Amino acid sequence: MIHTRLRRFVALASGVLLAAGLAFASPASASSLASTQVPTPLVVNARWGGHATFDRIVIDLQGYAPTVTVTPVAQLVYDGSGKPVPLAGKHFLEIRLNPAAAHNDAGESVYHGPKLQRIYLSKLKGLAMTGDYEGYVTFGAAFDTLPYYRAYSLHSPERFVVDIAH
Repeated sequence: MIHTRLRRFVALASGVLLAAGLAFASPASASSLASTQVPTPLVVNARWGGHATFDRIVIDLQGYAPTVTVTPVAQLVYDGSGKPVPLAGKHFLEIRLNPAAAHNDAGESVYHGPKLQRIYLSKLKGLAMTGDYEGYVTFGAAFDTLPYYRAYSLHSPERFVVDIAH
């Protein structure tokens, strides 16, 4: 009987100590997670160039390379307002980076590239920054003919590239 009571007491005490340890450990682990969060990548520039067999769009980044989607769209619109982007063309690509920002924590722009630019290359006819909102930075590219493209990230320094075949 004494052994049964002793076992119950040890089990109860162990449970209380375990629960107390978990309660004290939770806030510490939550604060350590917050301090190790990776900052959102910043979009700082967009540029382009013409080559012998392709045109190239380069989006320069600070931080790591975010997830990027390149999608053919019927029309380019500004994020948020939905207003059409005034770039001439018959075919368009939307380039969306997430997570990403073109502004710092104080809300100041860190993006130094073009906001809306006509371009006179073989395929690429225009480039516009169409959004910087809630973790997404979006660009639109305009073409006269259907673009055949290859998209990829390059590192050191971080940048995202879209090559459009002639």
